[in-house]
Amino acid sequence: MTVSRFAPEQLIARACEATGLDDFGEDDTWRDGLDLVCDGLTTDARLNEIGVEIAAADLHRALTSRLHIVGWRMQHPEIAAAPVTRPIFIVGQPRTGTTILFDLLAQDPALRPPLTWEVDNPFPLPRPDTYTSDPRIAQTQASIEMSEQIVPGLLGHHPMGALVGQECVRIVAGQFCSMIYPTQYRMPDYYRWLLYKADHGPAYRYHRMFLQYLQSGVGGPSCQWLLKSPAHLWQLEALLAEYPDALIVQTHRDPLNVIASISALLHHLRRLASDDSSIPECAAQSREQIVAGLEYAVRLRDSGVPAANQIVDVHFRDFMRDPFETIRALYARLGRELEPVAEQRMRDFLAAHPGDHAGNRYRWADTGLDAAEVRAQVRTYQERFGVPDEVLR
Repeated sequence: MTVSRFAPEQLIARACEATGLDDFGEDDTWRDGLDLVCDGLTTDARLNEIGVEIAAADLHRALTSRLHIVGWRMQHPEIAAAPVTRPIFIVGQPRTGTTILFDLLAQDPALRPPLTWEVDNPFPLPRPDTYTSDPRIAQTQASIEMSEQIVPGLLGHHPMGALVGQECVRIVAGQFCSMIYPTQYRMPDYYRWLLYKADHGPAYRYHRMFLQYLQSGVGGPSCQWLLKSPAHLWQLEALLAEYPDALIVQTHRDPLNVIASISALLHHLRRLASDDSSIPECAAQSREQIVAGLEYAVRLRDSGVPAANQIVDVHFRDFMRDPFETIRALYARLGRELEPVAEQRMRDFLAAHPGDHAGNRYRWADTGLDAAEVRAQVRTYQERFGVPDEVLR
């Protein structure tokens, strides 16, 4: 049953039938990724019955979104020439404050974040007059709340909402070269392909296509995009090749607490689709990814990429101590002014979403990893960026 549900040609045929379209674009490199995702879901993901349905729906959504975006672009060729100017990308290890920083900056009316509902359900094209009342908002929110019913506490680990910004990994899901898949599902071969072998250039080209599509409906080519995903940390060269004028905000935190936190999150996410997940197994993947990403980041920064005037470092401890001092300093580095209306909206959002500073949601002891060994692997990064050791939870 699982094998037939994840047969690539059948998935493609269903997507074409559902949309009445059959053009996925000139670049067919997405098929390689789709094959690998399908293989991982079939052989490695240990899906339960609900998981099969969730994963099949994820792939169907990614394929149909791609068909609609390519189809709209064919009908409106001027979209391809529309600029995406000086986008701001928040990157950094997962669980380093990227989400709350993204959510706060998204309150600035001068910035355009891609919202969850429009990323997950991009067709028909979102329009300004229904942007806050589109029925897809309620549909998306209901789906999110259903996830919380299946795995109670999930939203405590990773708050989500239809009207908040969505990560870029969800956008490039349609290229099937995305960290979203091995985050949600156990796929060891696929995540190593992403880390060490995949060409991410086509994924960023598809990313631009997606933004051009969305801004043709809301925002226009003059908007400044605010974007976020820890996965960009691993692929900054490919990102900058596609967006050479991008502004990068990199967050920093003790990688050991990052690994402990992301391992607990992965475990909770995978429990949506599998009855066979463990924190130590998630921790092993997280450790490999974090170490590889930080080593890459150090090498890249030492080579002068990104340029010094193109990147801003934000330390988790500073942001937690005084978020608005940190944001004001960040805006100054970005050449922006924090307008009073934007700051007030940020303060209102923070008051409504105070968080619980992680509570007891993760513990280093649960990872099964040797702290001294991992500390040695990340020490160069910590010294390079002045990241202090934290007390392990």
